[in-house]
Amino acid sequence: MGLRVTTSRRIGMTVLAWAIGLLIFFPILWTFLTAFKSEQDAYAIPPKFLFFHWTTENFGEVQARSDYLLHAFNSIVLSIGANLVGLAISVPAAWAMAFAPTKRTKDLLMWMLSTKMMPGAGVFMAIYFLFLRFHLLDSRWGIGFLLMMVNLPIVIWMLYTYFKEIPVDILEAARMDGASLTNEIIYVLTPMAIPGIASTLLLSVILSWNEAFWTLNLTTFNAAPLTYLIAQFSSPEGTFWAKLSAASTLAIAPILVLGWFSQKQLVRGLTFGAVK
Repeated sequence: MGLRVTTSRRIGMTVLAWAIGLLIFFPILWTFLTAFKSEQDAYAIPPKFLFFHWTTENFGEVQARSDYLLHAFNSIVLSIGANLVGLAISVPAAWAMAFAPTKRTKDLLMWMLSTKMMPGAGVFMAIYFLFLRFHLLDSRWGIGFLLMMVNLPIVIWMLYTYFKEIPVDILEAARMDGASLTNEIIYVLTPMAIPGIASTLLLSVILSWNEAFWTLNLTTFNAAPLTYLIAQFSSPEGTFWAKLSAASTLAIAPILVLGWFSQKQLVRGLTFGAVK
């Protein structure tokens, strides 16, 4: 009887997991299908799921109306470059909080995390005037720095959590062997925390890639990433759903491919230290 209940529960949880997964995946699938429809088919009622005239004209229209390669290049530079610099700052900061804490360390961590709860609109005018004053509007340097600062609290928090799982004895042994602070971080701590560091970097890259509020308001063309490309197909004349879906597909495809190939590393890093 107990075995039958356990089997039924396992089947039920599997069905529930698949249902939730399909529910989350459906908007992505629908966007992909709509990208290959004509505008007439995109507005059809009832909606056409598979039986419609497939076309690639929307992708050609996206490239004709905008410079996809420039926006993709900006997304890559901003997402990877800004977060690599942020990682170079976050690793020493997380080391200090994990292995040399003070009585204010927990308060500092909570304060850093609280900054993520503040809506960007609340500080937009201050950031805008700073960018205007220092000529950083539509600048890769300015947007990259801003994205790094936006993600810095969560990156430090995640690294702090991973570093806390590393035995202090190993670091003390390295110090006894004469390792300097820099060597301790680079040659001892970092190799042991590679899964956590890699997953943190992947997550911050995804967050930067999907950032829309700051990139839409502080860029126009030169530093505009793929989120700006999507916004171009929503105009006062109306929303062109097929072309908007094509732009969205082109924008999310690179990060979806990255997430697919790095999913094992991401899961491994996110569960780092969960089982002792």
